[in-house]
Amino acid sequence: MDKHIYLDYAATTPVDPRVAKAMSPWFTEKFGNTMSLHSFGQEAKSALEESREQIAGLIGAKPNEIVFTSSATESNNTALKGVALARRSLGEGGFANHIIISPIEHPCVMEAARWLELQGFEITRLPVDKYGLVGLKDVETAIKPETILVSIIHASNEIGTIQPIAKIGEICRAKGVLFHTDAVQSLGKIPIDVNKMNIDLLTASSHKMYGPKGAALLFIKEGIKITPLLHGGGQENGLRSSTINLPAIIGFAKTCEIYKKEALRRGSGQGENQRIAKLRDKLITGVLNKIPGSHLNGHPKKRLANNANFWFEFVEGESIVIQLDLLGVAASTGSACSSAKLEPSHILLAIGLKAEQAHGSLRLTLGRWTKESDINFVLKVLPKIIKNLRKISPLKG
Repeated sequence: MDKHIYLDYAATTPVDPRVAKAMSPWFTEKFGNTMSLHSFGQEAKSALEESREQIAGLIGAKPNEIVFTSSATESNNTALKGVALARRSLGEGGFANHIIISPIEHPCVMEAARWLELQGFEITRLPVDKYGLVGLKDVETAIKPETILVSIIHASNEIGTIQPIAKIGEICRAKGVLFHTDAVQSLGKIPIDVNKMNIDLLTASSHKMYGPKGAALLFIKEGIKITPLLHGGGQENGLRSSTINLPAIIGFAKTCEIYKKEALRRGSGQGENQRIAKLRDKLITGVLNKIPGSHLNGHPKKRLANNANFWFEFVEGESIVIQLDLLGVAASTGSACSSAKLEPSHILLAIGLKAEQAHGSLRLTLGRWTKESDINFVLKVLPKIIKNLRKISPLKG
């Protein structure tokens, strides 16, 4: 295999060498436990709080509003279950037991909501349009006196559609309902200010923005009560007991520092995301023009700079991924967390695709080390792959 082209950045990103360098001393030279009183522990504690401050600054939060976790899955579970359990109480309207989500959430939100349903909570799953956008009127209409929380993903991990988060948050704020957003795919690609965007809780993860796996955060606006899922030594102000993964958190902070300095370059038109968006547009245009029976999933404009998601008539997505891999190109059919399942993507079904259409999906996500030559290679080989697969496809009538 001569080629090694990675186009699955939405699944995970390689660790930036500068991030790895920043983390390195904290494995062997500076290894203290942040809960220890001696100098080793206090050095670690100081580094932890500096990292917290660095990351909080990226989203306009206060340092004490950032809780570190091990993963986005843990953060999302803590947000939904923690708020639900803390706020369920007997009031004028009976039990406050209602939660609103969209049908295109990440599996960890979908499953957390399903678990809450089994505990007696009522879950409303809002409809989305053909692009995967939630309707603002639908959000407003769904909120009722028993509503505890609205949780809507900022940008889809599969189809890249970006939701009008600030407006959704404004509706929730006016109704006195808490608003959570899963910003795992958007942080590092879209500027986020939790105050301006009316966000009460937010989830983000290091390994989606060139940091290490094993570090994530949950922003919890000051004053919001959360029932912790983990009980123990009282770390993270008692909201997430467990010895923290300091090297990974330091790496997470370094990714935020790099993003602030380089990726945005506001107003210059030369930032990382602008460069990636141009390659994405070239890829989308090339696929749609070169391959008959190809369709773009997600919004054509309101989408992540690095996301291109298609479905192809009469072809199975898994076959495309395997053929691309044989040529050295890493791609996926959807969420990395559920790519091994045989069921069609719940997100693609939610936007109106039939099961056989959803099975023909391909997600190509670009990143920091994607080159134009990579896109050119994909546009050269993908039409041939689709053509050959259609010749032997049992889906073609």
